[in-house]
Amino acid sequence: DIIPQPLLDQYLSMTDPARAQTVDTEIAKHCAYSLPGVALTLGRQNWHCLKDTYETLASDVQWKVRRTLAFSIHELAVILGDQLTAADLVPIFNGFLKDLDEVRIGVLKHLYDFLKLLHADKRREYLYQLQEFVVTDNSRNWRFRYELAEQLILILELYNPNDVYDYLRHIALTLCSDKVSEVRWISFKLVVAILQKFYANNANALGLNFINELVVRFRHCSKWVGRQAFAFICQVGMFSLCVSMCTFH
Repeated sequence: DIIPQPLLDQYLSMTDPARAQTVDTEIAKHCAYSLPGVALTLGRQNWHCLKDTYETLASDVQWKVRRTLAFSIHELAVILGDQLTAADLVPIFNGFLKDLDEVRIGVLKHLYDFLKLLHADKRREYLYQLQEFVVTDNSRNWRFRYELAEQLILILELYNPNDVYDYLRHIALTLCSDKVSEVRWISFKLVVAILQKFYANNANALGLNFINELVVRFRHCSKWVGRQAFAFICQVGMFSLCVSMCTFH
């Protein structure tokens, strides 16, 4: 009743390998690109019409097809709602997390947008997997680590101070010692955001422990780049404090 059945059938047939060989080699990618729009048009009550097609595309041998889905999975989650997302999208999301970097970057760029849609217990399961984003297929792909730091700054609000201290703190410290200065700089902002998280939630003991760790690791580092990192962290921290005070007044 929403769109003509022949039109929907034509769309669903785009995943047929024979069509890729005789019509257009990029047809599966086009299908993946437009899928969120089709899902929005049909509505979540008709998701069953698209579910099999989505799973077929998510396992397509072409990484460009999987990459396209990875970049839009957070939008599809909004359309489907929390129950269908947990049942049908989370398994595919987990598969993308273990895929090629070209696919993983799609979920990484919108990691916060996807995680915030999950229930707290399901969201907490990903704390163990965030560390895996530090490792990439190509170590020269520094933008991947930069994106991770940016996302973690947003993700801090989704977890309690203890979880931040136990899991995200280690990632932040690792990124602060990255070989690429751009990654280190955004990581200094992440460190300051973690400290703000602790003190905003009255987790003063965690904040003090973290500060002591920063002093030992960077202030007393034998290499100048470590001591420089400590100075930059202080700089970012003071700037954030000044902005907060100006906003308050």
